[in-house]
Amino acid sequence: MATLHTVIAEDSRKEARTANWVAFVICTALLFDGYDLVVYGTVLPGLLADSSQIGAFDAAAAGLLGSWALVGVLVGSLVCGAVGDFFGRRRLMLLGIAWFSVGMFVTALTTTVASFGAMRFITGVGLGVVIATAGATMAEFAPAGRRQFYNAIVYSGVPAGGVFASVMGILLLNDIGWRGLFMIGALPLVLLLPIAWFKLPESPRWLLARGREDEALAASQRTGVPLIEEQVIRQIGAAPQTTGFAAVFSKQFAVASVLLGLMSFSGLLLTYGLNTWLPKIMEGYGYGRTYALFFPLALNLGAVAGGLLLSRFADKAGPQRVIASTFVLATITLVLMTFGFPLPMLFLCIAIAGVGTLGTQVLVYGFQSNYFTTNARAAGVAWCASVGRLGGILGPIIGGWLAAAGIGGATAFYIYGGVALLGASVTVLVPRQRKLEEAEHRAEEIVEHSVEEDLSIATPPARL
Repeated sequence: MATLHTVIAEDSRKEARTANWVAFVICTALLFDGYDLVVYGTVLPGLLADSSQIGAFDAAAAGLLGSWALVGVLVGSLVCGAVGDFFGRRRLMLLGIAWFSVGMFVTALTTTVASFGAMRFITGVGLGVVIATAGATMAEFAPAGRRQFYNAIVYSGVPAGGVFASVMGILLLNDIGWRGLFMIGALPLVLLLPIAWFKLPESPRWLLARGREDEALAASQRTGVPLIEEQVIRQIGAAPQTTGFAAVFSKQFAVASVLLGLMSFSGLLLTYGLNTWLPKIMEGYGYGRTYALFFPLALNLGAVAGGLLLSRFADKAGPQRVIASTFVLATITLVLMTFGFPLPMLFLCIAIAGVGTLGTQVLVYGFQSNYFTTNARAAGVAWCASVGRLGGILGPIIGGWLAAAGIGGATAFYIYGGVALLGASVTVLVPRQRKLEEAEHRAEEIVEHSVEEDLSIATPPARL
C-alpha cells in the first residue's frame, strides 16, 4: 500500500502536470488577446492613409474605433463575472476561445468603418470572457508558493501576443495586408480549441466551493490539485457567505475591490494607450512607419521578460510591494523617453517602460486572482478587469485626442507617467487578507505535518 508520503509526492507531480497544461491553454488564449490589442495599432497607420480599405476616418475617430474592442471586453467581463462563479471555469473558457476566434475572422472581411467597429466590439466580448476566466482558473490550479509565477506565465501571453503581432506586422503586412493579419487571429479556433477541450479540466476547488464534494474529490484525484486549503478556508470562515458580485462587494472585499479595480484601470490605460499610439508617437519623432513598429516590439519584449522575472520576487516578498515599485519605474522611464536619447538608449527606456506598464499589469492580474476566495474569484477578477477596461478604453482615446490636437508625444508620455504614479498610490492602500493568509499557512502546516508523520513511520529507526 502506498504511504501518505508517496501519495503526496505523486499528487504533486500530477498537480504540476495539470498546472502546466492549464497554463499552456490559457497563456495561448491570452496571447491572441495581446495580438488583437497590438495588431490594430500595427495596421492603423495604413488604414488612416488608405481610405479604400474600410473608408476614411481621422485620428480622433481612430481612437474611438480602437476602443470598441475594449467596450466589448468590458461587456464580456461583466457577463462572465455575473455567471462565472455559478457555471464554472472550463465551459466559459472554451466558449470565449471559440467566440473571439470567429470574431477575428469576420473582422478581416469587413469593408466599412461601421462594420469594422461592430466586429471589434463582438470580438471583444469573447476576449472579455477569456480574460475574466483566465485568472480565476489559473489561481485554482497553480501550486502553492508558485502562484504569482504561474499567473505571470499565463498573463505574459498578452505582451507575448503583442510581440507576435509586431513581428507579423514587420514581416507580413506588406504581403498579406491588414486582412491577413486579422485572419491570423482566428487560428485558436482550429489549433487551440481542440487541445483545450481535452486538456482543460474543471476546477476541483470550484466544485468544492459549489458543494459538489464527490465531483470535487474525483477531480482532485484526477488532477492532483489538493483541496486542503479550500477546506481550511471553509472551516475558519475566511470566505464570504455569498457568491459572485455579492461576495466581491461584501464587507470583507468591498474596499479592496475598489482599489484593485483602480490598479487595473491604471495598468490597462497604459497598456492600451501605449500599444495603440506608440508607433504613431514615434513617427512624430521622425522615425519611419516600418521602423516605428520596432518600438511596440521592444515595449512588449520588456514586459514579457520583466513580468516573469519579477513574479519570482512577488512569490517570495509578496506582489503588493513589487507592483508599487514597478508602477514607479514606469513613471520614471516614461518621463525619460522625452529626453531625446540616442536610439539604443531610447530602446532600453521603452523596454523598461514595458516592464513598468504591461509587465506590471501581468503582476496585477496575478495579485487580483489570488486575493479573492473561490466563491468570489471569477466575479472579483471580472470586476477588476471591467474597471481596468475603462482605463483601456480611455488610453487610446487620450492618444487620439492628443494626435488630433497636434500635441507632441512628450505630453502623452507625461500623462501616461502620471497614470502610472496613480497606480502605485492605490496599490499600497490595498488591505491584507489576513484570514486567507492564515488559511494558506495552516494548509501548508497540515501537509508538512502529514509528510513528517509518514516519514517517521516509513523510515525504520537507525541501529545504535
